[in-house]
Amino acid sequence: MNRTTLSLIAVATALAAVTGFAAVSAPDPVDSTATAKAPARLPVERSSLLCPAPSTSELAETVYTSFTPAGTTGAGTGGAAELAPSAAPLTDTDPADDEKKTDEDKAKDDEAKDDEAKAPAADGADAKVKPFLALKEPGKPVSGTKKGADAPALVGAATGPLAPGWTAQQTTTVTAGDSRGLLGMTCTAPGTDFWFPGASTDKSRQDYVHLTNPDDTAAVADIALFGKEGTLKSDTGEGIPVPARSSVPVLLSTLTGEAEPNVTVHVSTRTGRVGAVVNATEEKTGGDWLAASADAAPRAVLPGIPGDATSVRLVVFAPGEDDAELKVQLAGKSGTIVPSSAAEPLNVKSGMTASLDLGDVTKGEAGAVRIGPAEGGRETPVVAALRVVRGKGDDREVAFIPATGPVTERATVADNRAKGSTLTLTAPEKSAKVKVTASAGSGGGEQVVKTYTVKGGTTLAVTPPVPAGLKGSYALTVEPESGGPVHAARALAVTQDGVPMFTVQTLPDDRGMVSVPATKEDLSVLK
Repeated sequence: MNRTTLSLIAVATALAAVTGFAAVSAPDPVDSTATAKAPARLPVERSSLLCPAPSTSELAETVYTSFTPAGTTGAGTGGAAELAPSAAPLTDTDPADDEKKTDEDKAKDDEAKDDEAKAPAADGADAKVKPFLALKEPGKPVSGTKKGADAPALVGAATGPLAPGWTAQQTTTVTAGDSRGLLGMTCTAPGTDFWFPGASTDKSRQDYVHLTNPDDTAAVADIALFGKEGTLKSDTGEGIPVPARSSVPVLLSTLTGEAEPNVTVHVSTRTGRVGAVVNATEEKTGGDWLAASADAAPRAVLPGIPGDATSVRLVVFAPGEDDAELKVQLAGKSGTIVPSSAAEPLNVKSGMTASLDLGDVTKGEAGAVRIGPAEGGRETPVVAALRVVRGKGDDREVAFIPATGPVTERATVADNRAKGSTLTLTAPEKSAKVKVTASAGSGGGEQVVKTYTVKGGTTLAVTPPVPAGLKGSYALTVEPESGGPVHAARALAVTQDGVPMFTVQTLPDDRGMVSVPATKEDLSVLK
């Protein structure tokens, strides 16, 4: 077998690992006159999601929502999508041990099993874990609620037709205390590398990195912190153990003695994989979740800034060896402008965190921040996030918006309500036509589909369509139909005692479909 054949089989094998299953076939000998076939687009057959422990407040109320869009074909039949408390499963016993037991021992075992079946499962490493949320069918969300500080981290997987596009939303309301506010996040997929610009070790902040391990073997993670002068000294950020099927919160201020208002956090794993997200709490503006930035790139879009934002701060980090000189723009309702606060290019030194206060940059109209190389500047990859505040004085609330990639095929966000949801669509280049589907409600209702046109260089903010006869919450699915790239975000707002609580979730592509090279000869039986 030649090198070309080996390389193609390696590619197909890697894709099989992503989709869960794929037949690997040997390609025919290269024919220079033949036209290469485009790779087939197939739905993934397994997805994993992790939701961190939502709050330490006894006043917290958390709503979890699970959803898979309808309409994906070819993913097989059956399947499941379940979220369960993070806990180590029972250790299987050796069947040979049963042969050594007396009849009396076996009778006691049977009696214990009967008692166990009647009793509710407990959380913990020695308990059988029952699903907290189990999705039954695509197109209809399911929801569940937990109250207080004992809500656990959740881990889950979806298979078969429920896997492509599976998403879960965690929305927590805290009515009082330092963490008061509306805290929302889209549960994350496990990985090995995450960047979080926009965190802080300042005395006014309490930022925790939550590391959740979905696997049955321990993971080891490193956390590195970068301030405006570079790496923050830390003796405890390396080699952090994350036990199997557990979640570990790490307070950033315990990793370093340096207090920095703007910090970039880098989470990587030495062994295993984790889900990572930052919970940020401020003394006077409440708290919210900071999700990881999109992969480092020379250009970035940060969509979903509310029109009534009173303060916006951009935080950027250049993880490579080159400095970045960036042009900062705002894509609003009428077009793209350079705000007066960003008249000069933003210089980002390699390995250092830079920030820019944009003030009330949206001036009453929702928008998105765009960053890219300044005129004559080099194409330097960066990661970025926004800290956004609504309200004034004591009645303020904070949220975070990371840079996010475009929706190439489809993206979904769950837990939309009849009131308080806003969808923003940004077309940074060419105009785009976008289909938006409001799913059936978790308690009833029929889906609604609406199409929007977003002009190039602008942001369109809309009150999304609401399902007919809605009961409960619903999901929004965004699918570009034509035109240029589109970046999307959803804001959810609730007013509590005069405080304009809100949270913003970006909608990156769900990656529910993957490309698989065209093959003919089945090698799946080869060993």
